[in-house]
Amino acid sequence: MEKHRESLIGKIRRFTVDTVAEMKRCTWPNHRELLESTILVVVVMLLLACFVAGVDKVAIHAIRFVTTGNF
Repeated sequence: MEKHRESLIGKIRRFTVDTVAEMKRCTWPNHRELLESTILVVVVMLLLACFVAGVDKVAIHAIRFVTTGNF
């Protein structure tokens, strides 16, 4: 029983055809949906950055107070 071996070029061709077929089945956002999602991501990232910066400042002061006694 001999197994059928696919050549490297055949594997690449099959992968490309399968990928294109899968991409056609996807639903893609329109321009407005993409813009809204991008704005949402940027706003959430800015809020998260502000939160992390605030926690960092509090931690710095708390550690400085515990280690040196100065606030």
